[in-house]
Amino acid sequence: MRAGNLDRIIEIQRRTTGLDLYGTVIDTWTTYATMRAQLLKNATDDREGERGHTTNVVLTFRMYYFASLSLNDRLLYEGHQYDVKQITEIGRRVGMDVACERVGP
Repeated sequence: MRAGNLDRIIEIQRRTTGLDLYGTVIDTWTTYATMRAQLLKNATDDREGERGHTTNVVLTFRMYYFASLSLNDRLLYEGHQYDVKQITEIGRRVGMDVACERVGP
């Protein structure tokens, strides 16, 4: 993996709990790490599902190995949130390919 190919900046966010103004517990997303990555694949997937006909944006990023990344995290890229769907290790803790799906509109 060449550092010059890592031309995108992504933020890894993790779900945390906090309190709103009324003292009610709410879930929030906090930026856990900011990393450089390479955008490998940008695909659009049309499918029929529970919500009817939807169009999902699927991205695959390649980045240096980050041990604490899990499927419960999400990525923030160009102002859009993406749920982590698949993590594939490259080599022996050299790098990883992360497939994610866009959340929201």
